[in-house]
Amino acid sequence: MTSGMGGIRTTGDLVARMQIYRGMKIGEAKQYVADKLGTSLRDIHDAVAMRELREDLRIGTLQPLAGHPKGIEAKYNISKLLDIEFNSIRASRKRIEG
Repeated sequence: MTSGMGGIRTTGDLVARMQIYRGMKIGEAKQYVADKLGTSLRDIHDAVAMRELREDLRIGTLQPLAGHPKGIEAKYNISKLLDIEFNSIRASRKRIEG
């Protein structure tokens, strides 16, 4: 599903999450993600623009640089940005908070 938008290279992973978690149609999901990222629909398909934006928002990139979030930290940032909750984040929070 995300391969057509480049997955984590652009926003395919984020759009797919909105389709799965909120049951949005693709056009609605793209607009929601663009609004949350503060960018245009055109930019969410641009790999160069999205690499910079993903680094700035700390939501993960295909090849993260040292000091940039990856894994669960990036997923946590995505959950805050898109206003969704992941089971893995909830489980981690329970373990951390006791």
